[in-house]
Amino acid sequence: MPHSVIEKPTVPAPATFNVEALRDDFPILKREVHGKPLVYLDNAATSQTPRQVIDVFSDYYSRYNANIHRGLHTLSDEATAAFEATRHRVKAFLNAEDERQIIFTRGTTEAINLVAQSWGRSQLAAGDEVLISMLEHHSNIVPWQLLAAEIGFTIKVIPVEANGALDMTAYRSLFNERTKLVAVNHVSNALGTINPVKEMAALAHQHGALILVDGAQATPHQKVDVQDIDADFYAFSGHKIYGPTGVGVLYGKKALLEAMPPWQGGGEMIKTVSFDVATTFAELPHKFEAGTPAIAEVIALGRAIEWLEGVGVEAIGAWEAVLLKHATAAVSQIDGLRILGTAPQKAGVLSFVVEGAHSQDIGLLIDQLGVAIRTGHHCAQPLLHHFGVDATCRASFAAYNTLEEIDTFVAALNRVIGMVR
Repeated sequence: MPHSVIEKPTVPAPATFNVEALRDDFPILKREVHGKPLVYLDNAATSQTPRQVIDVFSDYYSRYNANIHRGLHTLSDEATAAFEATRHRVKAFLNAEDERQIIFTRGTTEAINLVAQSWGRSQLAAGDEVLISMLEHHSNIVPWQLLAAEIGFTIKVIPVEANGALDMTAYRSLFNERTKLVAVNHVSNALGTINPVKEMAALAHQHGALILVDGAQATPHQKVDVQDIDADFYAFSGHKIYGPTGVGVLYGKKALLEAMPPWQGGGEMIKTVSFDVATTFAELPHKFEAGTPAIAEVIALGRAIEWLEGVGVEAIGAWEAVLLKHATAAVSQIDGLRILGTAPQKAGVLSFVVEGAHSQDIGLLIDQLGVAIRTGHHCAQPLLHHFGVDATCRASFAAYNTLEEIDTFVAALNRVIGMVR
């Protein structure tokens, strides 16, 4: 039956978390869609951007637009200082040992491809094995498939349990002397499952394997300590943590990065170039940052992390847990609705299907009511096929979402379901 009276959650909101004041930082939240106030619940795809981050672009291009590292003039010095300040901030954000371990990329996808093409191409051989979980985004599947087709190593899949949690007993059983790498996400973008990556890293290292963690969905919701996890590689994207698109980060252990060959050639990543003797390469991190980078985007990423840490990552995660509990309880009362992903440890992602209603129809119609959710396979086709579906509806939450927005979403969902059934 349609749920018209939504109980407020029993889990209290963080005492110091002022969501209404926080929302003032986001100009886009004041707009309307189809004549309705925007309710933005597609944060697992891209979070919205606070004005403090937006202002970076105007400031950079109007005051100190210049190429970095190479110029001796004032504008270049200022741009370089701002760019490298972000590297220092990311080091602290991840608790990395050394800022030279922080490589700027275009996003998590490029960071994973960097590891595949540099470490993977030089270290993997025919007969080796790479473990990838059923929960992975395509960006942590396809790069390894492409390389496996070329080199001849084997990909083994870590299965999931019925609730969407990884099957850790099966994970332990997959290791053997040929296992060289575990590639796993920290948080599933499709289900919200939080994986025990610290335990997974320890098991990998016991068997002499490395671990790469896709942290795109973890960094917006929880503190990440790469040293505590003991991750060999960790990747995340700016646009998931209230920053700009087109920029991301790869963290790697220093010894691994130093031993890895460059994966792109050009300016900045070289020490010397000659037609007569072998070209030599720059030291970390510049060896992996060929060409002019996304300078303004990197500076804006630093400002996004500053904003995120100012609000408090743990406080945001606690608020999102309130939102998730509230939304889960409400949609669970809708007849024919099935939630995919009910693991005990979850981030703010609610993925569901409705009997007799196509996910795309729900997404299109609920947009007409001002509510933005994601529908489709979420770049996780193997996972959805495992659960017997081709697509789901996904509502995903961020720091600026409110309980009232959840109520609006559920009311709109009930109305839409009544239209499409």
